[in-house]
Amino acid sequence: MKIGIRKPSLSKRINARTSIKRQVVHRAGLKMPRGYGWVRNPRKFVYNKVYNRTSFDIFKILKKIFK
Repeated sequence: MKIGIRKPSLSKRINARTSIKRQVVHRAGLKMPRGYGWVRNPRKFVYNKVYNRTSFDIFKILKKIFK
C-alpha cells in the first residue's frame, strides 16, 4: 500500500480514459450510481478507500497552490 505522494504516470492516465472496457460499460448503461462501488467489487472498494486516504496526488496540490 502506498503512503505519501503518488508517482504520476501519463500513460496510465491516458489508458484509464480510453480503455475499451470503460467505453463498453458506459455505452451499455451499466454505470453504478456514485457511492455504490462496494456493490460491484467490495474488495476493490475498501482498497481504494484506504489508498486514497493514505496517499495524495501532486497535481491536486499544484492546482490548490496556483488557483
